[in-house]
Amino acid sequence: MSVTDTIQVRLNGKDRDIEPGQTVHALLESLELHPGMVVVELNKQILPRDTYQEHQVHSGDTIELVHFVGGG
Repeated sequence: MSVTDTIQVRLNGKDRDIEPGQTVHALLESLELHPGMVVVELNKQILPRDTYQEHQVHSGDTIELVHFVGGG
C-alpha cells in the first residue's frame, strides 16, 4: 500500500495512516478489536455500538478507542 492509498486519522492521540473507505466497524476489525468490547469516540462524540457499520472514517477524523479489560 502506498502513501496515496491511505488517509490519515488521529487514533488515540497518534497520527495513523489507514485504508480509505473504512467504516468504524472495519477499522476495529483491522485492529483486531471486538466491537462489543470497545467504546468509540469519533470527533468527540461517543458512537452507539449498533452504528459502527454506518459511520465512515474520513481523513482528519479523531478517534478514541477505549476497550474493556476483565479482571478483579
